[in-house]
Amino acid sequence: MAKTTMTKSNVNVRPLADRVLVEPAAAETKTAGGIIIPDTAKEKPMRGKIVAVGNGKPEEPMTVKVGDTVLYGKYAGTELSIDGKDYLIMKESDIYAII
Repeated sequence: MAKTTMTKSNVNVRPLADRVLVEPAAAETKTAGGIIIPDTAKEKPMRGKIVAVGNGKPEEPMTVKVGDTVLYGKYAGTELSIDGKDYLIMKESDIYAII
């Protein structure tokens, strides 16, 4: 069974079972061509950094760890705000890849 790994930041949230806490990457403010994207047209980021990891399930150990940068689905996870910062909590199966 994998050990719970907590982040070294001030986040005191410990995900349960196969869930992870992700800090989404900032939304792009400019296109590659230099065009500034207005707030109303910004897309929700689909990548972020793992902040905390649960214990996993007995038959399925966790494959991600704190500090990994991951890609996840556009509508994956549940948004929550802790101390003014936005996070997503999601199941490990919602993660598509580790970058």
